[in-house]
Amino acid sequence: MPTRPGASFREARPRFLLLQVREPGDPMAERERTCFQRALRAPEEALVTFDLLGGRPSPRRLGQFDAALVGGSGDHSVVRGGPWLADALDTMRTLHAEAIPTFASCWGFQALAAALGGRVVTDRARGEIGIIPLHLTAEGRRDPVFGPLGSPFSVVIGHEDIVTDLPRDAVRLASSDTIANEAFRFRGKPIYATQFHPEVDRDGLVDRVAQYPEYLELTGFTELGAWRRSLPPTGPVDALFRRFVRRFVLRR
Repeated sequence: MPTRPGASFREARPRFLLLQVREPGDPMAERERTCFQRALRAPEEALVTFDLLGGRPSPRRLGQFDAALVGGSGDHSVVRGGPWLADALDTMRTLHAEAIPTFASCWGFQALAAALGGRVVTDRARGEIGIIPLHLTAEGRRDPVFGPLGSPFSVVIGHEDIVTDLPRDAVRLASSDTIANEAFRFRGKPIYATQFHPEVDRDGLVDRVAQYPEYLELTGFTELGAWRRSLPPTGPVDALFRRFVRRFVLRR
């Protein structure tokens, strides 16, 4: 349902489909939805969830929304896979083929890369969790969504699966000191993906590690409170979503 060109967010009332990979009863499913809602500054009814563990959304279902969001996953991996993964990756290919405005983070970043010909590996030794600085590439500095962040910029991040090779039509937008591929967009498509979580703030990161305590080991700390106290503040990276919406959703 395309929005009226030039309409404001309030006038257009865009609707978002959040694609999740969450086990039934995972409390982070609802927390993830509210994080995206907060970052978008959207009303509650503007964001609907669909869990890819149960299958793929039909083309008709996708067509009911103005944009797709793809979230993270506490329990599942593109590398480890599962019986649900083929349909999930087919959904990523549909988003790309139909040029549906899409913003994906963390697991969504890895899934888009894997589905479109990139390579994802599990490398716990190079895992990142915490609040870290990223650097824009030359393409990132020119990009209308990423460029205004400046470089470096601080992000919330948590992963052990790493995109080592991007799809052929992907444009790298940001890197960390140790990982080359931290954000990309697809050339000529309204599709962006980030290894980090622009929808999550400092408290949200701590909540997720408390829910998935096996990730605390990647921080170098043994006690959650001590790690929390060590975290620096985050920057205004949630503005990425609003610039994305203004440029690729409200102008459709």
